[in-house]
Amino acid sequence: MAYENLKAQIAEYNKLCDERSAKTPERQNLKYNRVYTPVDIEGFDYERDLGMPGEFPYTRGVQPTMYRGRFWTMRMYAGFATAEESNKRYRYLIESGATGLSCAFDLPTQIGYDSDDVMAEGEVGKVGVAIDSLKDMEILFDGIDLGKVSTSMTINAPASVLLAMYIAVAEKQGVPSTELMGTIQNDILKEYAARGTYIFPPKPSMRLITNIFEYCSQYVPKWNTISISGYHIREAGSTAAQEIAFTIADGIAYVEAALKAGLDVDSFAGRLSFFWNAHNNVLEEVAKFRASRRLWATIMKERFGAKKPKSMMLRVHTQTAGSMLTAQQVD
Repeated sequence: MAYENLKAQIAEYNKLCDERSAKTPERQNLKYNRVYTPVDIEGFDYERDLGMPGEFPYTRGVQPTMYRGRFWTMRMYAGFATAEESNKRYRYLIESGATGLSCAFDLPTQIGYDSDDVMAEGEVGKVGVAIDSLKDMEILFDGIDLGKVSTSMTINAPASVLLAMYIAVAEKQGVPSTELMGTIQNDILKEYAARGTYIFPPKPSMRLITNIFEYCSQYVPKWNTISISGYHIREAGSTAAQEIAFTIADGIAYVEAALKAGLDVDSFAGRLSFFWNAHNNVLEEVAKFRASRRLWATIMKERFGAKKPKSMMLRVHTQTAGSMLTAQQVD
C-alpha cells in the first residue's frame, strides 16, 4: 500500500476512534493516536534519533542492559515516631530483603526545629521520624552496618547537618566515609517552587549545596549528593513536560552554582541524581524518561563541557504518584 493511502486510512481510523470514545483525563495533556505505523517516523535515523542503550545520549538508558544486568535498589520509604520505633522498622525491612533504606523525617526535623520547640507542637514524629541530636541518629541506625546498606535521606534545608550526623554514626561503627553509599535529597529549589520546607534564602542555601558537592567529592565519593526532584513539582499540578522542564532547569542552576564556586564539572556531576514522578500513562512516562536522559546528556556535554560519561548520565529514582492513588479504600 502506498504511504499516502496509508496516511489517509490512519487519519480516518483515528478520527473514528475519537468519535466513539469520550475524552479521558489521561488524554488532556498529551495528544496521541490510536495506532502507529512506520509512517509516523518518516525521516527517522536510528543512530541519530535513538541510539543504543548505555551510549550517549543515553535515550534508551544509562546502562547497556539497563535493569536486567543491574537491578534497581529497592527501598521502602519509612520513618515515624521515635528513633527507636523507626530502627525496629528498618531492621525488619532489611531482614525482609530490602536492598536499601529510605528515611522519612518529620516536619520539625525538615525545617530545623527541635522536638521540644513550641513551633513543633503537634507535628513531632508525624510523617517521619524525629531527629534532634546525634544520639537520635545513633539509635536510628543501631545494629545496622552502614558499610553494607545504601541509605536515602529525604532531607533538604538541613541536609548538611543530617549527612554530618550519618557520617559520624558510621565513624563510630568503624566505617570510613569513603565507603558510605546513599543519597540525600538536598534539593532546595523545588522547596521554594512546590513544597515549602525551606529555612534559608536561596543564595546561602545554594552555597550549602555546593559545599556538599565539594566535600563529598573528596571524602564521601560513593554518595549521591543531590536528588533533583520533579516528583513534587508534578504533585503540585505540573504536566509531565513541565516536570522535566522545571527540574532540569533546577539541575542547570546547581551545576552553574558549583562551577561558580570553583568546582570542576567532572568532579561532582557523576554524583548528581534525579527523582521523577510515575503516573499511570505508561507511554507518556516512558517518553518522559527517555527525553529527560537525552536532554541532560546533551546539556552536560555541550553546555558544561563534561568529559566523563558518568557526568552525562541522568540517573533517576522514581516513585508512583500520590495523585494517582485511589482516594478511598473499598470498605
